[in-house]
Amino acid sequence: MKGVATKDVLTKYLWHRASNLLRAEWHYLLAGIGIERFTHLPVFVSVEPAGFCQLSCKECPVGQSHNVQSRMTLPISLFRHILSELSSYVYTMQFYFQGEPLLCRDLPEMIRLAHDEGLYTIVSTNAQALTEERANALVQAGLSRIIVSMDGLTQASYGAYRQGGDVKKVIDALRFLREAKTEHNSHITIELQCLLLRSNENEWSDFKRLYRSLGADTLTFKTAQFYNFENGNDLMPTSERYSRYKKQKDGTYRLKRSKRICHRIFTGCVISADGKVLPCCFDKEKRYEFGQMTLDSSFSTIWHSERANLIRRQVLHSKSLPICANCTG
Repeated sequence: MKGVATKDVLTKYLWHRASNLLRAEWHYLLAGIGIERFTHLPVFVSVEPAGFCQLSCKECPVGQSHNVQSRMTLPISLFRHILSELSSYVYTMQFYFQGEPLLCRDLPEMIRLAHDEGLYTIVSTNAQALTEERANALVQAGLSRIIVSMDGLTQASYGAYRQGGDVKKVIDALRFLREAKTEHNSHITIELQCLLLRSNENEWSDFKRLYRSLGADTLTFKTAQFYNFENGNDLMPTSERYSRYKKQKDGTYRLKRSKRICHRIFTGCVISADGKVLPCCFDKEKRYEFGQMTLDSSFSTIWHSERANLIRRQVLHSKSLPICANCTG
């Protein structure tokens, strides 16, 4: 039975992971009263298997640039080193950042290695490369959750955002995943995710009615991020209730922002396909890297570096940082 780690694996690092989680949450609470401590380690990490994508989604810098130099995948040797550095204290490993993870041929092996360490594993994909063979490989590797992006039920509504994508491939991928889950008696969660866009708002009720018949276990609606939102965007939903932006009296838009301090800066980070350790998924241009992971580097040293702590302080004390400008957290 794939998807559930053995009891021995789950208890291997139980004390280290639990104590680290408690420290991370305690330090977050302390930050709320002005006391800064960063002596813990991350609770989750996002590892980017591939730094490129085959689509040209309107609001994705990777999809829009198609930079040849960025067409790289994370070496399996470096991933093994990263896993050995992190597995004793993280609970969750997400296999995505900006690129399309299924374009990395070593992805199933990475998932298997993380699963064997008792980690909860998640992949988020556009599903364009999710063939029947790849679906079986992911399920057999022990993947815990897969998020399948589908921003429209017809080619017209889907293609309004996912430029270059084929909605039929997504529908087929969901079927392949469902069949693989059944065949291998897996506990994998198949999550269908839909961005809330004007182009698909007349289909939201259909998504709620059809997601299970399409093969998904759960359905998630997600507000869309736009880089140039100040003057509005043609893809913004008609109702502000389903947008992360609010229209002001002068006709411009502002971000709906939570008043709480950033939680993610305490609990996680991103490691890109080229090995850069980043504070969070909003650092899409890699401006605020903590350091560079190599086969000889120590993740703990990078995480606790003065540069990393300086960036955390900047995030805590100023919401004007570019990477915070589009974050509702």
